[in-house]
Amino acid sequence: MAASTPASESDAEAMVSALLTASRLLVAVSARSLAAVEDALTLPQFRMLVVLDTRGALSLSQLATELGVQPSTAMRMLDRLEAVHMVVRGYLPTDRRTSVISLTDTGRRTVREVTEGRRSEIARIVEAMPAGQRRHLIRALQAFTEAGGEPSVAEGAPLHIGW
Repeated sequence: MAASTPASESDAEAMVSALLTASRLLVAVSARSLAAVEDALTLPQFRMLVVLDTRGALSLSQLATELGVQPSTAMRMLDRLEAVHMVVRGYLPTDRRTSVISLTDTGRRTVREVTEGRRSEIARIVEAMPAGQRRHLIRALQAFTEAGGEPSVAEGAPLHIGW
């Protein structure tokens, strides 16, 4: 039994190294997709847009919680996104004391365009792989994301990358 442990640890280390390298590639793909946007966005700002696109209008505290940041950090990001007309602040009709943040048409269009650019570039990379390796990659990535508790991305849905 002890003989299998070193191989298992070696396999795990090789997997960690491969995933770290792949994550660098995905961050680069994400950065390039954002560079194509007229109003340059940071990855955290884009993540905020994706959260609003998938979750709908949220209060500042809800948004900060979803992003895992302090409300003051979320407020600074909101100020920037509001200045380029990607988000708008409003109020709940049932409680005018509670402000909510939602996407504008510009913000929604930006999420769609960036996601499509990212999807296209990832598709080009995947198509460059041998078909047999693609099938193995699908199974391995599904197992990886399930183990990490990340929900699957449906076809056409925004890619949640929070780097």
